[in-house]
Amino acid sequence: MREAAMLEGGFAAPATDAARAFRAVMEAMARPGTIHEVTGAAPPAPLSVAAGVALLTLCDSDTPLHLAGPADTDAVRAWIAFHTGAPLTGPGDAMFALGRWADLGPLSAYPAGTPDYPDRSATLIVESDRLEARGARLSGPGIRESAVLSLPETGAFRANAALYPMGLDFLFTCGGRIAALPRSTRVD
Repeated sequence: MREAAMLEGGFAAPATDAARAFRAVMEAMARPGTIHEVTGAAPPAPLSVAAGVALLTLCDSDTPLHLAGPADTDAVRAWIAFHTGAPLTGPGDAMFALGRWADLGPLSAYPAGTPDYPDRSATLIVESDRLEARGARLSGPGIRESAVLSLPETGAFRANAALYPMGLDFLFTCGGRIAALPRSTRVD
């Protein structure tokens, strides 16, 4: 029964579902603070649909992934291995990390790129209890004047933006919703 569960929960129509999911993730990154609905994944608990969609869309056998806190279960590991092949690693070698905000810290443990290669940084997928267009004020590239997004805190994101062009990128997931906060976004 356990083996059958890990085989389930991927995209039913892989090409179409992956294209839609990739578009939603890229739209979220291009327009920080906007919230997008995503569907198509049914990952094991405790992962949300949106976190599953992000993993299926962004991870493969060349993208080391760190699972933090309760996200690091045997069922999640087996599901990721079967559907993406992403190697699991510690935060220092991760291209992606997944977990709740409190479990992902400290942010300094993740690669933030270098002056010569700022793209060699991690993207953190933050599972949230709520994801709403209210809270912290965002500005910067991709935002007409300003946007608002419910963030778990603001200080860490201000410090991260100060590292630009280096720094971490963030995806926030809740149920079937996803939003992004690229390193270029200023948080007030």
